[in-house]
Amino acid sequence: MGAPERVASGLVHVLEGRRIFGHLTPDENLIAAYRGRNTARFNELREQVYAYFPRLKERIKSKSGYLSGGEQQMLAIGRALMTEPKLIMLDEPSLGLSPLLVQEIFGIISEINAEQGMSVLLVEQNAAATLDIVSRAYLIENGQVVMSGSADVLKSNPDVQDFYLGGAGKVDYRNVKHYRRRKRWLA
Repeated sequence: MGAPERVASGLVHVLEGRRIFGHLTPDENLIAAYRGRNTARFNELREQVYAYFPRLKERIKSKSGYLSGGEQQMLAIGRALMTEPKLIMLDEPSLGLSPLLVQEIFGIISEINAEQGMSVLLVEQNAAATLDIVSRAYLIENGQVVMSGSADVLKSNPDVQDFYLGGAGKVDYRNVKHYRRRKRWLA
């Protein structure tokens, strides 16, 4: 199945690194992503994108290559929404963004999931931010799923706390000279 068929079946992938059309405006990027011919539906979807990401509407005439990293990420997600997906796959949406922007974008992702009932597959290294918005999580090491469960279960796991969430607050391992604890699932 080729890319157009995947998109037509409701699957869309927002690639790591944003990959927007920098020489086009945000509006032109949205036009490029829309695959229908119905102008009224296009306008509805475009306004929905601008409702989720009002900063894009403020920058509607700017070349997308001049948008900030966070605005480009918003545009990449908005462009994906123009295809009316059933499943949106996001690859590292927090890459290179400030913690405040990560919080804002993840909040919007949660909002899209809740309001539209759209499934979201989020591939992310920022475990703390991710576990705050997902319902189910999978921990993958070296291509293998080593742990899975609800976000709450993974958050409460001592190994996940130590290795991915900054520790449980008991010991500062940076100050321990010869700390050699291994991840139990790799032993």
